[in-house]
Amino acid sequence: MNVKETTGGFMLSQEVEILMAERAKLLRVAGAAAQFVAVMDSDNLPEKVATEAEVLAESVNALSEDSLRDALLSIRRQGA
Repeated sequence: MNVKETTGGFMLSQEVEILMAERAKLLRVAGAAAQFVAVMDSDNLPEKVATEAEVLAESVNALSEDSLRDALLSIRRQGA
């Protein structure tokens, strides 16, 4: 294996680590959003935030079952 291949492999593994860390952060955001949507009472929201709450709810509902499960587990593991 030459230096170029070793450097490329190292850079790829670094990029994978960065992506996995970003995924963990996004899962936490999605999990918190899912929890919020589950307990929010949309009838009592001010009109100013109703549209954003609807977008949030639709986005959470669009997640695959596996992604939603991972998201909820990520916030439970971190004690949220």
